[in-house]
Parts: sequence; C-alpha cells; structure tokens
Amino acid sequence: MKIVYTDLAKCSLIDNMKFLLNQGASAEKVLEIEQRIYDKVELLTHNPYLGQIEEYILGNTHRRIIEGNYKIIYVFRDNTIYITDIFDARQNPIKLGRNVE
Repeated sequence: MKIVYTDLAKCSLIDNMKFLLNQGASAEKVLEIEQRIYDKVELLTHNPYLGQIEEYILGNTHRRIIEGNYKIIYVFRDNTIYITDIFDARQNPIKLGRNVE
C-alpha cells in the first residue's frame, strides 16, 4: 500500500512544527512529535479504514486518525492512502474543511 502526502499536508506539518518551535518546544521534542505522526500514518498501511469519518469535511470520504493534538486527515483510493492535511485539533474545526480536496 502506498502513502502520498499532498502539498497541503506537507505544508501543514511544517507549519505545525514551526509553531511548536516558536512556542519554545525543543528541537528534540518537535522531532519526536513529527516522528509519532509519521509512525501513526504507517499504521494505515495495514488497515486503511482504521480512522473515523471526518465530519467537518463534506462528502464523508475523508477519514482521520489522531496523534496527540493532531488530526491526520486522509482519503483511501485505488490502493493509495492520500494524507490531505495534518491539523492541530486545538484550532477551530471550521478551518479544517477549507483547503482539503
């Protein structure tokens, strides 16, 4: 099973990690959080339906898994898992559906 990170997901991850650094988190802590996100995504290769339907995105085709404060938003199509966003769940959930395809 293939995993593809969209440009939005890549940018979201970078922005979230930069935010943590700017808030005083150590580089080691940020790398640890980032690795936990990647490890959680890897679980999807064994069970792409592991996540729940994400109700804040219209169409009910997107799913989410949670790692710490982060929602990892994805779609499973044609034997490929597309990571479409990595969203800090402490934000207003209305922001979530704006940029996801």
